[in-house]
Amino acid sequence: RLGWPGLVLEAALLKCAFSLRGLAGAARGVTAALERGSLEEARRRVGRDLVSRPAEELSAPHVASATVESVAENLTDSLVAPLLFFLIGGLPGAWAYRVVNTADAMWGYREGDLEYLGKAAARLDDALNWIPARLAAIGIVLSAFMSGAAAGRAVIGAWRTMWRDGGRTASPNAGWTMAAMAGALGVTLEKPGAYRLGSGPLPTARHIHRAVQVMFVASGLSVAVGLAVAALGR
Repeated sequence: RLGWPGLVLEAALLKCAFSLRGLAGAARGVTAALERGSLEEARRRVGRDLVSRPAEELSAPHVASATVESVAENLTDSLVAPLLFFLIGGLPGAWAYRVVNTADAMWGYREGDLEYLGKAAARLDDALNWIPARLAAIGIVLSAFMSGAAAGRAVIGAWRTMWRDGGRTASPNAGWTMAAMAGALGVTLEKPGAYRLGSGPLPTARHIHRAVQVMFVASGLSVAVGLAVAALGR
């Protein structure tokens, strides 16, 4: 054991497995473009940095929706899942998860020469994220008081929407965090032709800002719980 220097090194290496700062920065870039009225720039940013769906024809509300969806979904990939696998398997566990998640992002469900590798990566990523996604969704529910609505109503809305709409996406995991965020913000998140989560209007730029706030509070709660579990396990 290296004592405190070892703990500092371990914390630094674990932090590298997280990617919340880049996610928040990308979301804020879309927000700024929408607030300037630059829809073309907002489309370009959301398509380049946040989602894989075609963004060229998205309306401003659907650009905002795609951004909020990405913020919610990536709470799982960017923090909760790496933290959970760190608690289970230490740094090797956290980094093994990141390798699988990156492989899914690069090759998941592709056709051609990489078809079998891509499907394997995607299915393994789905399996590894099953529990973290639901924990992340609960974190969003508990953090819903930051959404700008009355705290109690926001938390209840997030909880009800999570259970009602969490299974409406093709992914077995993504819908849980997205539905919880939709309920927290009191909006509808929609991928045209694929799903509608929540009730209320489509989001605007201000809802992206609130979603980022909720994400950071949920992240703080997750880290606090993780530290408590780690301390009990020592």
